Amino acid sequence: MEKIIQERSLKGKTVVITGASSGVGRAITEAFALEGCQLVLAARGKEALEETLRLCEDLEAKAIAVSTDVSKYEDVQQLTKEALDTFGRIDFWVNNAGVMASGRFEEIPMDVHEQVIKTNLFGYMHGTYSVLPIFKKQEEGVLINNVSIGGFMPAPYSAVYSSTKFGIRGMMECLHGEISDFPNIHIANLYPQIQRSTGNMHSAKYSGLDFKIPPFASDPRDTASKILQLAKHPQKDLFPDFRSKALVTLYKTFPKIIINTASAGMRLMMKSNETSGDEGNVLKPSGCPHRIYGDTILPVPSKKTRTAFLAGLGISLLFMVLKTNMRKGK
Repeated sequence: MEKIIQERSLKGKTVVITGASSGVGRAITEAFALEGCQLVLAARGKEALEETLRLCEDLEAKAIAVSTDVSKYEDVQQLTKEALDTFGRIDFWVNNAGVMASGRFEEIPMDVHEQVIKTNLFGYMHGTYSVLPIFKKQEEGVLINNVSIGGFMPAPYSAVYSSTKFGIRGMMECLHGEISDFPNIHIANLYPQIQRSTGNMHSAKYSGLDFKIPPFASDPRDTASKILQLAKHPQKDLFPDFRSKALVTLYKTFPKIIINTASAGMRLMMKSNETSGDEGNVLKPSGCPHRIYGDTILPVPSKKTRTAFLAGLGISLLFMVLKTNMRKGK
């Protein structure tokens, strides 16, 4: 009975969601709307944002849409003001907006590199800087950061993207200490793996890279459910599924092998002597489609197939760890 009461307690709470126009952000919006929350939706693209706003209306959730470029502090300040003017308080803030540029480091234009940092790292900083004083005044609130496993391991041929994710994790580690004397204020970080969302379709690609979403990518709605879980039961760090935790564990155990193998795989998807690229949604709002799910390179496997794959991955990981320990013992 107690659990049911806690799950219903989000009704009427106000949540700000950045990057709400498509992909995981739209899935997060849907999850909070179904809980009866009041929603403040932020993204750069007005058309896509209006589509997400209509989704909230269809779900009978109160919501407003605020066109926001999180890389600009003044935009985030305006987002915060409109949230307070409309609903009077902010209970949850979800830092989710992010962009990615993949390719050889020196072949990605510098303005694209810089914008990845501005959107990802500065964007999370702007949101956090704006909402923490509000939480302290209210003496309660939950900041939720959709970080990705990139906070623990590098994404091959995405050096600057990786630097932002490591940076976000480091910033939040420090801020946990700063809010330690506020028992009802929480900072919760989620570390999911690659998503089967439109986010990967919209990302910038250079060096002739032709990267498609792998079939074993995580379901954005599953990731959204974990964001919702953190709102109800805040915790410092959360890996949403076995795959995310297994990949990080595998990297920590065999860092050189994993990054070299992953980088070799990425090179296979690059066209030789091709240096042109697509800036994707780094310098401009995301184009169509604005839905939750993106297209995968292969059909999405069944639940039974995914379970078998995960079991095999777990056994392989255990075998490699045991083999490494045996070598060290000799």
